[in-house]
Amino acid sequence: MAKITMTVNGVKQTADVEDRTLLANFLRDTLKLTGTHVGCDTSQCGACTVHVDGRAVKSCTMLAAQADGAEVVTIEGLAINGKLHPAQAAFTECHALQCGFCTPGMIMTTAALIKEHPAPTDEQIVHGLEGNICRCTGYLNIVKAVKHAASLQKGK
Repeated sequence: MAKITMTVNGVKQTADVEDRTLLANFLRDTLKLTGTHVGCDTSQCGACTVHVDGRAVKSCTMLAAQADGAEVVTIEGLAINGKLHPAQAAFTECHALQCGFCTPGMIMTTAALIKEHPAPTDEQIVHGLEGNICRCTGYLNIVKAVKHAASLQKGK
């Protein structure tokens, strides 16, 4: 067992976790933040993507103990004071979701991508989303949503 402390969505959290506890499971099972989805457990699908110290990370491949002392943001913490993050708004406006399972990871990846590339090219978008799988769409609306999110982010 290890005692860990991290800030999750702006709230300091302290808990005892088993050494093998994955960050995804800590967020879902201990903190009840179920927006972080676990789809594959092998880092292939990206549904579990969260931000750790500002970087998009697949939380199914990171131990909770590795996030000790870190700032973690999940899909639940992306909106600020009830105002959707541009990535969240864009995915809604561009109909870039269907079943919704991949959506939290796609949105978290998009938020990190537009932070790094405020005006991403199609190539940067495709490369940036490579680690996220959507089984429902042809990705066309997802790419549109990333572009729209970038334009909304500029207008903030």
